Amino acid sequence: MGNSLEIIVAKRAGFCFGVKRAVDLAFDAANKNSQKGDVRCCSVYTLGPIIHNPQVIEKLKSEGVEPTDDIDNPNIKTIIIRTHGVQQEISERLSQKGYEVIDATCPFVKKAQQYAKLLKEEGYQIVIIGDKGHPEVKGLMSYAGKDVIVVNKEDSLPSLKSRVGFIVQTTQPLDVLKKFISEAVEQVKELKVFNTICNSTALRLKETKDMTKDVDLMIVVGGKNSANTTQLTQLCNSVSIPAYHIETASEIREEWFSNVKKVGITAGASTPDWIISDVEKRIRDIGGRGL
Repeated sequence: MGNSLEIIVAKRAGFCFGVKRAVDLAFDAANKNSQKGDVRCCSVYTLGPIIHNPQVIEKLKSEGVEPTDDIDNPNIKTIIIRTHGVQQEISERLSQKGYEVIDATCPFVKKAQQYAKLLKEEGYQIVIIGDKGHPEVKGLMSYAGKDVIVVNKEDSLPSLKSRVGFIVQTTQPLDVLKKFISEAVEQVKELKVFNTICNSTALRLKETKDMTKDVDLMIVVGGKNSANTTQLTQLCNSVSIPAYHIETASEIREEWFSNVKKVGITAGASTPDWIISDVEKRIRDIGGRGL
């Protein structure tokens, strides 16, 4: 390999607007808490992990912001709603608790929740395209009502009523939405589609796909539980480019770069810049040593 290893870092790698906003809100809350003299007394909590990145969660913990799933925790003074949003009934309970509630729900997710509520009020049968176990989809389901149908990319649509409304998990690929639209028009009389896919997700996927045409290897950086980071890895694998999904630079192995001349680095929407920089530095160090 020698010194010829070229590294390309995706321009759209890392924090999207919604994640940056949420993380900034969390650190601001920690700072205000410390100014009150309450630092590390665990009075500021996030409802679940604020984003799907373990390293950011640990950094917030060091500043006195702890994740919790228990909204009845007696230590809570301030609670931050995660980027993925929460179920409608939980949001209502938080309002009744008397906590300071900081809503860090991604604005795109919030819009999808509003569309779900609108479709329900207008009497549509609602189909959510996404992962039923994902926190964002669980939240959307609560706004859509008890008759909601959830499908993911491997599914086919069940028998539908005559008036159907679609909303989509914000991190889903556009091709998945197109697939279900094609299926739906075969059986419904009226189809109302709200394309709630985040533009940042679509652009990141497109950029990554373009990068795979020009590199020998892709490194995808982000939380192992991050849906959009996993999608990036799957995209690389689908075009037969070797790809490794890592959370930190410490996972990188020198043998990955044997006979590699050009490597691409991309990252999920919840990956901070400092982790991406560490990964780039580690690869440069390997390239400088040769194999």
